Amino acid sequence: MKLLIASNNKHKIKEIKAILGEKFEEILSIGEAGIDHETVEDGNTFMENAEKKAREIAKISGFASLADDSGICVDHLGGAPGIYSARFAGESGGHADDEANNDLLLKKLEGVKDRAAHYTCAMVIAYPDGRVVSAEGYMYGEILTERHGTGGFGYDPIFKPEGYSVSVGEISDEEKNKISHRSKALAALLAKL
Repeated sequence: MKLLIASNNKHKIKEIKAILGEKFEEILSIGEAGIDHETVEDGNTFMENAEKKAREIAKISGFASLADDSGICVDHLGGAPGIYSARFAGESGGHADDEANNDLLLKKLEGVKDRAAHYTCAMVIAYPDGRVVSAEGYMYGEILTERHGTGGFGYDPIFKPEGYSVSVGEISDEEKNKISHRSKALAALLAKL
C-alpha cells in the first residue's frame, strides 16, 4: 500500500520514513508525489490541524495520507507556543526559522526556574473513502537555558527529555526515533491500523 506524507518538512519526512519504512510498500512526501498544496492550519488543536491536512491530501491524491501536527508546550507559558511552535517568532503569524523560535523561547524563560515542557504530536491517517485513524504521542522534559548539540531540528537543542542528561540535539537520530513524541504517536497509530 502507498502512503503519502502530507508534509514537505524534510526532517519530519526522514523521521516518519525511518519509523514506518517496513509497514508500507511506498512512502512519499507530497512533493515527491508531485502535489503542490499548502493546508491552512486554522485549527485550535494539534489534532484538528493534522486531520485537516490528512483529509485534504487524501482527497487530492486518492491515496492514504498521513499528517501530523506537533509542537512544544511549556508549562510556565500556559502551554505556549503549542500549535504556534513553527511560527512562534514569525512576523504576522508566518513561519520563523528554528534559531529565531529558540531565541524567543529562551528569552521568555530567562530567570524562570520551572522549565517543564513537553512535545506533543497528533498523527492522522486519512483514507480517500473518508475513514480516519488518529493518535497522539508525547515526550516530556524541560527547556534548557542554552543550546546543546546540533542534531535534530526545531526546539531539540534546547529540550532535555526526562531521564536524559543531554538535549535531543545531542542524541542520535536512531535514539530520538525511539523516544520522540512523533515515534510514540506513530506507534499508537500503527496499533490501531
